[in-house]
Amino acid sequence: MSLSAQPSTPSLDPNRFQVHQTTASGARVGLLSTSHGEIETPAFMPVGSQGTVKGLHPEEVRDCGFQMILANAYHLFLRPGHELIESHGGLHAFMQWPGGILTDSGGYQMVSLAKLCKIAEEGVKFQSHINGEWHLLTPEKSIAIQVALGSDIMMVLDHCPSFPCTLPQAQEAVKRTTRWAKRCVDVPKKAHQWLFGIVQGGVFPELRKESTQELVDLDMDGYALGGLSLGEEKPAMLEMIETVVSQLPPDRPRYLMGVGLPEDLVEGVARGLDLFDCVIPTRHGRTGWLFTSTGRVLIKQARYTNDPNPIDADCDCPVCQRFSRAYLRHLFISQEMLGVRLNTVHNLWYYGRLMSELRQAIRQNRFEEYRKDFYRRRESDASEALVRASVD
Repeated sequence: MSLSAQPSTPSLDPNRFQVHQTTASGARVGLLSTSHGEIETPAFMPVGSQGTVKGLHPEEVRDCGFQMILANAYHLFLRPGHELIESHGGLHAFMQWPGGILTDSGGYQMVSLAKLCKIAEEGVKFQSHINGEWHLLTPEKSIAIQVALGSDIMMVLDHCPSFPCTLPQAQEAVKRTTRWAKRCVDVPKKAHQWLFGIVQGGVFPELRKESTQELVDLDMDGYALGGLSLGEEKPAMLEMIETVVSQLPPDRPRYLMGVGLPEDLVEGVARGLDLFDCVIPTRHGRTGWLFTSTGRVLIKQARYTNDPNPIDADCDCPVCQRFSRAYLRHLFISQEMLGVRLNTVHNLWYYGRLMSELRQAIRQNRFEEYRKDFYRRRESDASEALVRASVD
């Protein structure tokens, strides 16, 4: 796509999802067709909560290999306002992004902004972190905001409990999530929009099963796993994924929300998940944590002061093709804006290539071989939190 290309006008055809190939272990490749283009799955979605992937031009995000991004309905409601965005032709046109957009509902902000919200059956009362005003976000209001934004995939407003939570707290969140999902289903939507349910249940397998079944009974367009990567141990997270996936209909997209270290993506794909999002590649880029094929590089470390090598010799991103570790360290230590941008481009390029390699490995029936090699290449980096349970 050239820089002058404009975001496409959504067609009236609904989204479609097709699974093209599945391995014996459950990893699968497919195609999610939206009114703003096709997304090859499994796919990672960079986070652009406020209508931008921080520091990057939309064309740069596309060049990193991404066909869909995530934006946040609650944050865009606060600033600049969903009515304003709708008056500019919707979020695609407003931010000049030609690909797919998935909007989160605001449910996670019950955790991230817990001190600024009050939860009741009607909805969530948030105190704005911008100006202190109070706003009531109901399930109906959350969907109305997302309809105005014009996103391709909308998320129901769910009750996401903090971690750790008690069994009664998790039970309450599951029941409320189901009741709110039913209310979201009843809100009118645009023809091109899909609505995904969000499975809750903490780290309690029986509650996860209950939540999954209640949402499957609503026959939703897709299903997400929420409330994970909040502090639980990796084995518990993987157990919850396996519990939920075993109950989900195979012809619907499966989305793991907010989980995104490279090894998390590999293990999620291994268990049959299709969509992922996380702030990790962009946030870590801003803090100087760079991902490579052999582990991480903390670019601020003194050992890179005079290092002429690229971040990753095996990476073909525009950063690794031109700039040395020494230069990137200089930019980071000097707090130069360019350093943050280059780090972000590299990390997103790494994630885009990782997802492409995972898809190719599944298509070529060598996923398990790729999975083992992925960990083998990182054995020298003891700082990586590797998941071994079902690999060796």
